[in-house]
Amino acid sequence: MHTNTQSAYVFEIVLHPRPSGALAGVVWSDGMGDWPTLEVPRSTSGEPMTIVFDKAFERLGGLERMYTEPDGSFVWVGPGGGTQWQIDGNAAEKDSRVLLAELKGNCPPEALDRLLGAFGWPEQSVMMQLVRAGVFLDEETFRRHATARAAAGN
Repeated sequence: MHTNTQSAYVFEIVLHPRPSGALAGVVWSDGMGDWPTLEVPRSTSGEPMTIVFDKAFERLGGLERMYTEPDGSFVWVGPGGGTQWQIDGNAAEKDSRVLLAELKGNCPPEALDRLLGAFGWPEQSVMMQLVRAGVFLDEETFRRHATARAAAGN
């Protein structure tokens, strides 16, 4: 991962579909602030997204400077120059649909929007699990956390 403080977001997450049964959880704290979490019912943890895996990968492959592999891994890099960023990812499937996507990197908000769009967002409601903490965040809270990480330079 290339760290660049010019990127608005820095993250290491697992992207999941947000189940309708997700409820407000405890407040989790780290060195960058206090973050409301989501409590996710175990019965919904294995539910895939609505988008078909092959369709998501077709969309990912349509992004400029995106490199995809048939095993579900991908790397998307920024245009270079003063706007260096990179997202490394790996998507998993269940019943021919995207189950989750591991995402690590840094990027501007517009790039994240385009990446999420490949997975059916905004029609597909999503939540993000922070890898290190293991907590689930709604999209808005995740974006604030990723912005705080970028500002902190980590």
